[in-house]
Amino acid sequence: MQLEVFNKKFDHINTVLEDIQQRDDNIYRTIFEAEPIPSTYRQAGMGGVERYTDLEGLSNSEIVIETAKRLDKISKQIYIQSKSFDEVIGLAKRKEEMIACVPAIQPISNKDLKRVASPFGVRMHPFYKVLKMHTGMDFTAPSGTEIYSTGDGVVSTVVQSARGYGNTVIVDHGFGYKTLYAHLSQILVRSGQKVKRGEVIGLVGNTGMSMAPHLHYEVRKNDEPINPINFYFNDLTPEEYDKIIELAAQSGQSLD
Repeated sequence: MQLEVFNKKFDHINTVLEDIQQRDDNIYRTIFEAEPIPSTYRQAGMGGVERYTDLEGLSNSEIVIETAKRLDKISKQIYIQSKSFDEVIGLAKRKEEMIACVPAIQPISNKDLKRVASPFGVRMHPFYKVLKMHTGMDFTAPSGTEIYSTGDGVVSTVVQSARGYGNTVIVDHGFGYKTLYAHLSQILVRSGQKVKRGEVIGLVGNTGMSMAPHLHYEVRKNDEPINPINFYFNDLTPEEYDKIIELAAQSGQSLD
């Protein structure tokens, strides 16, 4: 009778453990961009039939062995869950670093939001006069306007050129993120230099294939350009965000 009571308690413990596992996979690990633990691994038994041979031949051997198996399985699941939480704690500590590194501000001072010239997307190329994918966002500004790194990182590339993107800086923020700043009149950082969010890295210019002084700004994730407009959450209210989207959409041609 006591073993039957234990098994009913195991049912309750299993329910609680399953809830913790669900939250771990679908909330904690999702927040920190980690793969969920495979259910086959979570549910796997301890293995080895001979593990319970010393419990055979007793009165009520069947229920004793079943109880021992359930206890072993729950013990393993708790161990796996404990290791998972250790990993999540590590990810949480890295998340603080990630929050500082991910691009989160506009690359130039744009409090009045009037410096947006061309958004991300298909636009008319100013030189070739054909529709072409514009992989960044253009900000108009006078030559010499300060350009800020939009997140903590390391300067991975510095290019001095009179063609294409002209004078260009690329910052590697880690976690798969990079930002590109093009057409600079002056570059104020060197390759390998560590930079902080808000640090001046160059000045707006008109170098390379550029129609007018402006900054061409890109955000890349795993080397694929993504829309920079999604990365101004540190210095835009929801109302300002809506406004900048509206202003950007009014332009039909890029400046580079």
